[in-house]
Formats: sequence, structure tokens, C-alpha cells
Amino acid sequence: MEEKKNLLTYAGLKKLEEELHDLKVVRRKEVAEKIKEAREQGDLSENAEYDAARDEQRDIEARIEEIEKILKNAEIVVEDEVDLDKISVGCKVKVYDCEFDEEIEFKIVGSSEANSLQGKISNESPVGKALIGAHKGETVDVEMPSGIMQYKVLEIQRNV
Repeated sequence: MEEKKNLLTYAGLKKLEEELHDLKVVRRKEVAEKIKEAREQGDLSENAEYDAARDEQRDIEARIEEIEKILKNAEIVVEDEVDLDKISVGCKVKVYDCEFDEEIEFKIVGSSEANSLQGKISNESPVGKALIGAHKGETVDVEMPSGIMQYKVLEIQRNV
């Protein structure tokens, strides 16, 4: 089975690369220092600092592995080349929420970049899935746990 591609915008790629660099260069060194200091305190069986530092080390290594896996299968979405006729990953879209009578803006991104607080929704989320491929002026139905939401596509822009 082919591993699925992780769609990333250029900004998303840069952010992950920076985080990876920080984890490998800065955080690894910090945690190794903490472990060394904790070891020097003697008895490791009841050493909370040592245990905490080991846990932190495990978390750092797990995140490094996760980022490397994302980057290995990354496919970069070039925002300048996004087709603005229809909604796709890498574009910004303004929709009208028919039920709540309000306009909302979303940025459609790959799942590893999604952040609902910043209005970045994944192409794999229910809203993202419904919007992908829609054209300006179309109304799409989004199946949500609370029922069907309707969004009318007002405009599609480059995400810059």
C-alpha cells in the first residue's frame, strides 16, 4: 500500500523544517544536559528529575520521527500555481454560512498543517472535503455531526 502524500504549503514546510532543526540542535542538547545533571544527583530509582527528563527525551525523539515521516512523503503545493476556478489545497476561500448568516474565511491546507484556530482547515476534514473542487457561486452541503451545513462559495483567492 502506497503511503499517502502529505500535502504541505511552502509556509507549512518551512515551519516543520524549523521545528525539526530546533528539536535536533537545541532541544536534544537541553534534555541530554538535564539527564546528565539528574544522573549526577545519584540514586536514579527515586529521581523525579531524571524520569521527567527521560520522558521529555522520548517525546522529542517521537516528534522528530513524526516530522521526518511527514517530510519524507511531503508534496508541496505551490500556491502561485493554484487554479482559482475551483477550490483546492493552498487557496483561501470565503464562504457564506447559510444557517448562521455569516461570512467565514478558510485556508485549505494539508492535514499536517491544519489549525482551526487560525482558520486553516484540512482538505480531509468534513468542511475541506466538501469545499474541494467547488466553484465560486456554488453552495456545498457539509455533513457535520450536528446535521447538514450549507456554505455558499463567495470567492477563491491565492493563499498569500
